[in-house]
Amino acid sequence: MKKSIFYHAGCPVCISAEHDIVNLIGLENVEIIHLGNDKSKIEDAEKAGVKSVPALVTPNGNVLHINFGASMEDVKG
Repeated sequence: MKKSIFYHAGCPVCISAEHDIVNLIGLENVEIIHLGNDKSKIEDAEKAGVKSVPALVTPNGNVLHINFGASMEDVKG
């Protein structure tokens, strides 16, 4: 099974959401990408449809925007 991808930028909202996602679906089922530390993944996130972080991209391509931590423009800056 393909993993979900959880994108975040390291803010407190993102870290809290990361912990909840891992507790809900398990670390083995999700790839965690910290866009603040790995800016090379920003383009992938945008192509997947991520508009703000934290966001979870499901294996079938749905983007679940969770709470609001930062826009992608803020992440790029």
